[in-house]
Amino acid sequence: MSKLLQRLSDASKSGVYRASRSDQILDACRGSGLGIHRVQLEGVAGRDALMDRFAGALALPGWFGRNWDALEDCLCDLSWTAADGHVLLIEGSGGLPADERGILLEVLGAAAAYWAGRGRSFFAVLVDGPPELRALYREGP
Repeated sequence: MSKLLQRLSDASKSGVYRASRSDQILDACRGSGLGIHRVQLEGVAGRDALMDRFAGALALPGWFGRNWDALEDCLCDLSWTAADGHVLLIEGSGGLPADERGILLEVLGAAAAYWAGRGRSFFAVLVDGPPELRALYREGP
């Protein structure tokens, strides 16, 4: 098992991270029991479009109310997926308004804490995310 896959499988390390590339994460998770969900936010300018992208990427159930509370509820449920843990690769978030991105980070952090408390890994990885987020892994030697 690669070091990256070990980290992504460790519930105690669950959280919101940044990475510069998604290919290494996808490679590390291939064949594992982790559920990989790619959320493309390129061109998303507001909450409604953001909710639509999450709904599509995670195949959220019909009861998803397309608001922040409902997104958090769904991320803390995920009963419709059969995975040992979850990795959300969120790409193109740089164009989100600052307030929307801030709320999104709070919701993702709450979901990560929820799953960590239950011994299951949950990683939200913003590809080219803001520098205030911890790097998921370091590239190079």
